[in-house]
Amino acid sequence: MSRPFPSRSPSSSVSFVRVNGKIRAREVRVIGIDGKQFGVLPLGDALNLARASGVDLVEVAPSAVPPVCRVVDFGKYRYEQSKRDKESKKHQHANKVKEVQLSPKIDPHDLGVKIQHAVDFLCEDMKVKINLKFRGREMAHTEFGFQVVQKFIEEIAPYGHVDFQPKLSGRNITVMISPLPRNKRARNPHSNSNSNSAPSGNGAQNNHRSPQVEEQQPKARPVAQPDQGNFVNQPLVQLEAKQ
Repeated sequence: MSRPFPSRSPSSSVSFVRVNGKIRAREVRVIGIDGKQFGVLPLGDALNLARASGVDLVEVAPSAVPPVCRVVDFGKYRYEQSKRDKESKKHQHANKVKEVQLSPKIDPHDLGVKIQHAVDFLCEDMKVKINLKFRGREMAHTEFGFQVVQKFIEEIAPYGHVDFQPKLSGRNITVMISPLPRNKRARNPHSNSNSNSAPSGNGAQNNHRSPQVEEQQPKARPVAQPDQGNFVNQPLVQLEAKQ
């Protein structure tokens, strides 16, 4: 049951976990297969308990006093640990950073486009770095640049928070924005643009079709009226026939 040579795979997060005979503590706190607490046991008794169950004794908390060990199959433990590592990496925020360039004299329409791009990045769990650059004599009025940056931050506040306040470094104003957690973040307004436009189009088609039906109905009614008025207009028809 002793495994003196654990896996040497550098990609495995449990390659340095002590198992069975590699455990050096005299006493360990043992957790059973079903999560049952066995308390603090001598290392020999803990190893005998693992052997009796046909599994391994794995040290899961070496820094604790005494160390915590689990009675578990080491192969299953390694698989569960790697699965947890993958899940934690999957849910990590802001693995990428996107940069948005601004200027003190940016057009309002261009600023709106930049804000839309930043919102899309934040909704995809990316960080956004705002960089506003002064050119030439624009350095004489840096307050205009701070106003642009502040307006940008206010617009994307429902989607991200500022890591640090905007600061002037040389000729640039920089600020980093991190995405809010998904449960606190507003929905991306650009993701449902296509779905919202579809019902309005169908409704417009229905509105165009309905007047055509109403126009056809008045035209169809006069066709049946001559049958109702034959008894009144029949003498005039006979006179026209005689002529």
